[in-house]
Order: sequence, then C-alpha cells, then structure tokens
Amino acid sequence: MNIIQYLVIPLLAATTALGATSKPNILLILADDVGFSDLGCYGGEIATPNLDTLAAGGLRLTQFYNTARCTPSRATILTGLHPLQAGFRNMAGQLVTNAVTIPEVLKPAGYRTLMVGKWHLGEKNPPTNRGFDEFYGMLGGFNSFWAEKGSYTRWPQDRTTRVYEKDKFYSTDVFADYSIDFIDDGKSGQPWFLYLAFNAPHFPLHAPESDIAKYEAMYFEKGWDGIRAERLARQKKLGLMPESLALTPREPIPKNPYNGKTGWAGKEIPAWNSLPEDRRRDLARRMAVYAGMVDHMDQAIGRVLAHLKSTGQEQNTVIFFLSDNGACAEWDPFGFNGEEPKTGEGLKRIGGPGSYVSCGTGWANACNTPLRLYKHYAHEGGVRTPFIVHWPAGLKAKGMVPGLGYITDFMPTIRELAGAMYPNQVGDIAIQPEEGVSLVPVFNGTPLAPRKIFMEHEGSSFVREGDWKLVHLNTNPKDSLELYNLASDPTEMNNLAVQEPKRVNEMAAAYQGWMTRCRRMSAQDKQ
Repeated sequence: MNIIQYLVIPLLAATTALGATSKPNILLILADDVGFSDLGCYGGEIATPNLDTLAAGGLRLTQFYNTARCTPSRATILTGLHPLQAGFRNMAGQLVTNAVTIPEVLKPAGYRTLMVGKWHLGEKNPPTNRGFDEFYGMLGGFNSFWAEKGSYTRWPQDRTTRVYEKDKFYSTDVFADYSIDFIDDGKSGQPWFLYLAFNAPHFPLHAPESDIAKYEAMYFEKGWDGIRAERLARQKKLGLMPESLALTPREPIPKNPYNGKTGWAGKEIPAWNSLPEDRRRDLARRMAVYAGMVDHMDQAIGRVLAHLKSTGQEQNTVIFFLSDNGACAEWDPFGFNGEEPKTGEGLKRIGGPGSYVSCGTGWANACNTPLRLYKHYAHEGGVRTPFIVHWPAGLKAKGMVPGLGYITDFMPTIRELAGAMYPNQVGDIAIQPEEGVSLVPVFNGTPLAPRKIFMEHEGSSFVREGDWKLVHLNTNPKDSLELYNLASDPTEMNNLAVQEPKRVNEMAAAYQGWMTRCRRMSAQDKQ
C-alpha cells in the first residue's frame, strides 16, 4: 500500500510562516553536474540570464553543500535524511520505508505533487510510488538527450504523452514542455510542488549546434587556464571570493580504475598551451557542448518562468536552484579513458545524437573554479553547490548569505513553507526524524545558527563546523585526515591537521558518532 494512504494529517492554516495570504507554489530546480562557477551569477562566462535574474532578485547561499554524487544527493533532497539513512550510501539502493518524501508530506497539506526529469532512485520504484501525482522523465542516471524511446517515460502509465516529430526531441526542451503542462493541469488555486530535475549537463555531452557555436572559438582561444583566471576575477568582483585569493594550481587527478590505465593517475592537469592543436580543438568542442547544455537549460528555465508570469503565479512561487554535485571529471584531462582527439567530421559530430563524450578533468577543474577536486570527492569542488532562492511575495532578505546550508534542509524548509506536518509514524512504521534545519528564517534576514554538517560517499568524507573543515580523500589511507580553516583558506590549500591535533580528534570523533547513528537508523528499515 502506498505510504500516502497512511498519512492522516490535518491540513494546517493556509498562512505560511512568512505571512503570505495563500500557500506558495514551490519549484525545486536541480541541475546535474553543474560546477560551482558555471553560472554567470557565480562567475561563469556561460550565458545564464534567467538564473542570474533569479539570483539578483533573491538569495544566494555561498556555502551550501551537497553529497558529491547524483543519487545520494537526490535521496537526501527528497527525504531530508542523509544518504545512508535514506537507503543510498553508494549508488545502488532503494528509498527505505521508514522515510517519507517531500511529496508524501505535502499531499496531505493540499498540494499537487509533480516531477519532471531525472529520478535516479531505482527504476523499479518510480516517483509515483513515492508521492508524486505526475511524472515524466528518466528513471535511470544518464542517457541520450536526443532519443526518447527506451529512456524517457510517463507515469502513471495511462496518461497521455506528447508526440515529437523525428529529430525534434531534446530532453531539456521536453522537460520544460511537461513542466508547463503539469502546472496547467491542476485545479485553479490549488498549490503545487514541482521538482524539475534536469539531466544537463551530465554526460553524454549533447547540445544543439546553435548553442555550441556560441562558445567553441572562445574555449579554444582561452583554454582552461584562461577561463579559470577570468572566472576567479569575476568571483572577486561579485564578492564570492576574497580579493586576496590566489588562483590555485591546476589540480592533480586522484587515482581511479580508469585513469590508472591511461597513465594520468596522480598527475597534474597539463597547461592548455602545452597541448597539440588537435587535442585543444577536441577539448574546446567538448566544453562548448557542455556550455551549450547549461545555456539551453537556462533557456528552458526561462520558458517555465515566463509561463508563471503570464499566468499570474510568479509572485507566490518559491523557486530553489542548485546542482547535485560539483563538475564531473570522468576520468582524465581528455575525457573517458584517454580518448584520441576527434578531428574533421568526427569533431563536428561531438554534441550530436551519435556522440558519447565527457569533458574530462581539465574542464571540470575550470567549472569548479577556484575550488579543489570534483564530483565524487568531499573537497569543496565536489560538494559545494551554487544555490539560489527566489520568492517575490515572501523574501524579505536579498543578496548573499554566508551561513552553512545543506541539502538535508529542503524537507524542513519546504514543509514549513507549505504548512505541512512531518509524521512520526506511518502505519506500524516509525519514521526517521528530519536531519536538516529550516532555511525560512534566512528569508527574513536571520542568520543560520551554527551547526556541524557531515557527509560521506564511497570513502570520501567531511565534517564542517563553523570555519573548520575536516576532510578525507578516499584514495588516501583512512587515518590521513586534512584540516582546513575555510575563512582564511577557502580553497583548501593549507592543511592544518598537524598543528591542530586536538581539533582533528574532536571532529573525527563527531564524525564517527554521526556514522554510527546513521547506520543504526537505516538498519531499522522494513524492506
């Protein structure tokens, strides 16, 4: 029996914590592998005018954290629990029964619950089994942006689907189409929650040629060295990074099963101008496709925003935007498994329906400027995400917010905005308590209270407490811990573990206590 059938919760008053006269619509937009500095409002050169406008009229949390990888972040966003508690310590798993999802909590509070995009929480357990009324998208983790059949599905399966002419399907556009359809299909005045989870710019890199053409020459000319320098300069002007911050060296590449075979494991990313021209043209094309994907995603978001405005829903819609993890470095500077550079017609086909490539480590390093490492890892480049909140009718505060936010915070934040209750019990199942804190006070200008936040993925882990961060890289020995003061060292270049052994021991003990608690709580699940 669906968990919603057990949720007998009285509807609360329509007035929200911020005094709005009706419950707000809630739009949660998740990008897939966007780096910290990719958006214009975070220092990037990629055209993202719609997201930049949301940021200019809203809040940007400058220290908001994810869990370093697609599936764990998605599980945490939807449940408010840490990945291990939710059933996803690693990539495989399923949502546990002693957790509730945001849509399961919102439906009894009168919300329509809608999802479009990438699920990636088990293909045998679609979103409509966990509280969503409507779903269109991909149940798995990655596939072609150009081909619908076999990859993108509609749930419930008896629903009418859109029909696209041959060569007219591009998933980013289709996600915007279905988002607008779902918003329009409800009863007048009924609030809705839409989880719009793009698969852009996750590999395979696919984008329309018109978007690729905007960027290809620029990336060839400037390379990742020039782009990194320019992004940091813009971040300083925006106030995201201190004026005194030096650009970090090009990042070494942690060893993994793939780059160990190509000889790149542990080596520094090469200087752009040291590469032969055919390699630079290949890499510039890849990054141009990536940029085109982000650009086109922003265009699709713009279509949804324009629809909200034209239907009078813009003012009382709370919009969140973030990325699920840092930029993807799979697996060496040249992409997958040391691929040979594409030339001639092969180069032109990169980004089209028949291609299957990634950006590689060098561009991922640039996408995360100026932060260390990438997706998979617990250093800042893997876990720090751009984060935007926009709500014309409800935000009293605007600008940049320095406090620590974490993706466990979506459940309590959205629940409070919706006037919904979190259940302690569903049938005979005791539900795990919320792990995050509500961000609603931040909307009023109240600083976030100090707290510890924890994260672990495949052996990489961190503890953040105030300005201090204890971090472990999974390619290092288990007792090899690094300690950084991010107030004075935001790029994690000065390891203070030797100078601060007491602090290291205290934070490591806190981490072990957290892991023990998470394991105990997840073991209570009734599969």
